[in-house]
Amino acid sequence: MRIQVRRTGGFAGIEKTAEIDTADRADAQDVRALAERAAADGHDEPPVGVPDGFVYQLTVDGRTVHCSDPRLTRAQRDLISLVLRDGA
Repeated sequence: MRIQVRRTGGFAGIEKTAEIDTADRADAQDVRALAERAAADGHDEPPVGVPDGFVYQLTVDGRTVHCSDPRLTRAQRDLISLVLRDGA
């Protein structure tokens, strides 16, 4: 499963993108389940955020959803942190 996170917005407006592939991960099953929960809670269109907040685009196996601060679900927050930390 390929998972990509694109973060835009924030105070400086700097875009950050990272991607992981669960194929070679020891925790692949857990990451897949987390990604499915995070995507299920996403929106088809970018939601209205808050000034200087981040807006996220999550792409899980080709399906793209959107979410934004401060209304991230726990699954979205955990997935975003994981991908931005471990991804390339």
